[in-house]
Amino acid sequence: MALRLNNAERAEVLTQALPYIQKYTGKIVVVKYGGNAMINEELKNQVMQDIILLRLVGVEVVLVHGGGPEITEVLAKFGKKTEFVDGLRVTDKESAQIVQMVLAGKVNKNLVNLLQAKGGKAIGISGIDGGMIKAKVKDERIGYVGEITDIDVGPILTLLENGYIPVVSTVGCDGYGNVYNINADTAASGIAGALGAERMFALTDIAGVMTDKNDPTSVLRSITVKEAKELLSTGVISGGMIPKVQSCIEAIEKGVKRVIIMDGRVPHSILMEMLTDEGAGTMIHRANDE
Repeated sequence: MALRLNNAERAEVLTQALPYIQKYTGKIVVVKYGGNAMINEELKNQVMQDIILLRLVGVEVVLVHGGGPEITEVLAKFGKKTEFVDGLRVTDKESAQIVQMVLAGKVNKNLVNLLQAKGGKAIGISGIDGGMIKAKVKDERIGYVGEITDIDVGPILTLLENGYIPVVSTVGCDGYGNVYNINADTAASGIAGALGAERMFALTDIAGVMTDKNDPTSVLRSITVKEAKELLSTGVISGGMIPKVQSCIEAIEKGVKRVIIMDGRVPHSILMEMLTDEGAGTMIHRANDE
């Protein structure tokens, strides 16, 4: 049941949010929206509402999305088995074309359509458009999974300058016409770094970085880059969380001030993180930035 507020309470909520709105107005925020966090339609609607609200109060929001479950589903229809190595999907040349079709087509345009249905202005682009994400083979073992070699954020800046919410699907290309499946967390960190983003939010389907992956209460609310690297080296962070945390570290090292791995299953988690003192995940930051 939705919480009902009277007019005075609504005014108080807005007043309390004002300092945060002033802090972020005119700043760029990158939201990485994970495939598993997009499954629940009600939560997806709330995420889109959050993004539109932030845009209306002057925050420059860039939405970078994945689409793992949809890719797996379509690959299965083509009779292709899904396999992961260190959290990255093994992708042959045909699978890369299917990834492009699913991400740049179905998932991207559905998100654009949803944002616009709720009153936002959005345009969907992929890393191929304008040669925005250039890539090469990351590891021969996993095929056409791309390692980013260059990012040109010009197309994103053009959309922001014209009042649009850029919705970016994470496929890349090279100078030979090859298409690459780019890990969405990796792409988001590269884009956030190239944009000099104030924040990057990685929405996923877990509570955050946990010392025990089977215990949601073990989530760490704040860790430094050094602590994150230690958790990686000791194996506390494993599986699909490896590229996610690595990308967060890379974003910080590229100049993003703070990165938050957030529980996308929590209603309005983006607004909770940006406009209140209450967080919804794990914040990763520099040692001297408490």
